[in-house]
Formats: sequence, C-alpha cells, structure tokens
Amino acid sequence: MSGLVECVPNFSEGRDQGKISQITDAIKAVKDITLLDVDPGKDTNRTVVTFVGPIEAIEEAAFKGIQKAAEVIDMRQQKGAHPRMGATDVCPFVPISNVTIEDCVELSKRVGNRVGEELGIPVYLYENSAQKKEWKSLPNIREGEYEALPEKLQKQEWKPDFGPAKFNAGAGATVIGCREFLIAYNINLNTRDTRLATDIAFEIREKGRSKRVPHTVSKNLLDGEIIRNKDGSPMKQRGKFKDVKAIGWYMDIYNRAQISINFNNYKSSTIHDVFDEACALATERGVRVTGSELVGLIPLEALLMAGRHYLKKQNRSTGLSKKMIVETAAQSLGLNDVAPFNPNEKIIDYAVQNKTEKLIDVATEEFLEEVGSNSPAPGGGSVSALAGSLGAGLTSMVAALTHEKKDFFDKKPLMEEIGEEAQKTKDRLLFLVEEDT
Repeated sequence: MSGLVECVPNFSEGRDQGKISQITDAIKAVKDITLLDVDPGKDTNRTVVTFVGPIEAIEEAAFKGIQKAAEVIDMRQQKGAHPRMGATDVCPFVPISNVTIEDCVELSKRVGNRVGEELGIPVYLYENSAQKKEWKSLPNIREGEYEALPEKLQKQEWKPDFGPAKFNAGAGATVIGCREFLIAYNINLNTRDTRLATDIAFEIREKGRSKRVPHTVSKNLLDGEIIRNKDGSPMKQRGKFKDVKAIGWYMDIYNRAQISINFNNYKSSTIHDVFDEACALATERGVRVTGSELVGLIPLEALLMAGRHYLKKQNRSTGLSKKMIVETAAQSLGLNDVAPFNPNEKIIDYAVQNKTEKLIDVATEEFLEEVGSNSPAPGGGSVSALAGSLGAGLTSMVAALTHEKKDFFDKKPLMEEIGEEAQKTKDRLLFLVEEDT
C-alpha cells in the first residue's frame, strides 16, 4: 500500500444497529479498506466510523458510506444531543502516511462533487479544503443545524460548494474536507448539571466566552452578568487552549454531564494539559472530574506524551516501555471510567498494524524451534537482533530501578536519559528481528 488515508465520517444515527451495520457493510465491501472503529452514541444519536486505505479505495468507500446513510437515515426524524445537519454530518479525510494534505484536499473535492451530483446532497468544504475563510470552521457551517437549512439554502452566501442549493429533507447537507488528525475526547463530571460542564468548556476552548461579572453566590460564571462594550455587544475573552473546541452536554447513558472536546492539533494543546486544567476548574466550581473517554481513535504519540507527563509528576523514570507509559496515561486520565479502554483498538498505530503473526509475537520455545530447524530463516541476524533487544531491555530495567533508589537521587536525570535511549534501542532491534528474516 503506497499511501494511507484515514476517513472518519460521522453519521447521524447511533441507536439503530441495523442501519449502522448497513452503512459499515457498504464501506467494508470496498477492496483494500480496513474498518478500524465503529463508535455509536445513543444519547448523541451519532456514530463515528473510522477506516483506512489507499486514496482510490478511500474515495469509493467514503462515497458508498454517504450513499447508504442517505438511504437509511431520515433527518426529518433525527434527534440527538450532538449538533448535526445531515445524514452524513461530516466526512473528513486525514493523511496518515505517504500522502500529503494537498492529496487529501483533492480527494475531498472529488468525493464532494460526486455526492452533490449523484446524490443531490448540498456539500460544503471545510478545514484545509475550505473555499471560503469562514467555512474553515465546522461550527460556522453547521450554525442553525439541520433545521436552518431550508432558509440558509435560499441565500446566495450559503450556496454549497457542490450539489444543488436546494433543501434535501431526507439527507440534509454534508460537510467534507481534509484536516489534521482530530482527537474527539470527553471529560466526565460527577454532576448532571449541563451548565457547569458548559461553563468549564467555555473556559478551555480557544474561542473563549463572553466576559462576565462573577456571581456573588454561584460559582458558575454563566450566572454572572455579561460585561458589554460601549456599543452593547458582549466583551469577549479568549479561552485557555489553542486549537481546542469544547461544549458541555448531559449523557443520559452515563447519568452525568461531560465536557465534549475536539483537539484539532494535539501537539499545540495536549490532552493531559487540558485534562489537568479541567480538573482544576471543576474543583473551583465544587464538582469533580471522574475520568474521561475517547471517541474514535488516538495517535500513540498523544498518549505517550500524557504518560510521560504523569510519570514526571510522580518523580518516576520515563525510560519505560510504551505499554507501561500508555497504561500510566490511561490510569491518570481515567480512560476506563465510563467505557473499557483497549489500546489495541483505540490507538491508531496499533489498530492499523498487520494482523499476521510476526516472529517477535511467537513464544520463545517456538522461536527456538524455528531457529534450530533446517529453514534458513530466522538466522543469525534475527538472533543477534533479539539478543541485543533483550540486552537493551535489561539496561532499561536497571536504569528504572536505580531511578527510584533514594541513594541515587542525584543520578535521576542520567538514569532517565539512559532508560529512554534503552527503550528506543530495544524497539529498533525488535523491528530488525522481523526485518532480517
């Protein structure tokens, strides 16, 4: 596979498993497509589907999914907690490997044109594909949601990029585009009060909020009086985190309110920083964060960053295996709070790995039997790489143990450096066990 693209369509159906299966079956039927995740939400009445493949296959699978959604979802009957404007509400393409942003922009235009022409659905381009500056942001396009479409489509400024400027009552409208990897993430609160979740969301999102005078009794800033400019318009205050969008809502299935967050760039604003700040803001308001939830997939790097952050706060070595660092992140963020967190299913780097058996996955006895057979492989290269990897693992173990001994506190930075380098060496040599064969 020369290049890999991720597609993450959001369909406005999260309750009828039969309809969801019809959509995912249409996607899976396309050759070279790997379906990674199907994440339905009953309260949001929305399903996030994640699949990967080469550009040509992704193009066909995305269209087939949108086509089937238009057949089985009737927007006239759709209600849910999540903002939406179409049967396929949004369909983003994300470059994963050996594919550029430009490639995915062109891909989004081809799919958008086909959806508009063949299905008669108004299509708006967003993010990197946006043809208008104000349409780069999904909330701007989705303003008023499905119910506002009949009026909006009569206005010239709302003429879609593809398809008719005509209301499609059954399918609504669809937003398509190329974006960077987006992390959909919910922080759980020990309250049913949606306004408290919204208050915290307004503090952390980049867009911010209207400035308010703190209420004399309530700790919720939404209860305070809005501070206005001379012309009467609300005075605005920027939020705490760049490239972060957030809203508050109540999830009946969990019997609690959540802060629903989208990270448009998990490197400019990290999950752990936002989580820690949400914990602090919740405490100020007399509520508590109980954990968090991933919707869809997350890059391994984002959780490694979080795991190392919490290990450092504990004054522990970060020179540990990726598995242990991810486990630290999962425990610290409370990722098992409302639903099970399976790293092999939720981390995209693991989910897209080849499922065929590798030498490094077989039992030690089997490996030794294979080495001792009359087969030329695995041979000396694989054995040497495995021995080196084991040695690096031992080095990491000693560094981690030394890091925790009180007699060597002055050596902590050195032990951390040695441990991290040993882990990298271990992983490189493990790769070479397979590569040599």
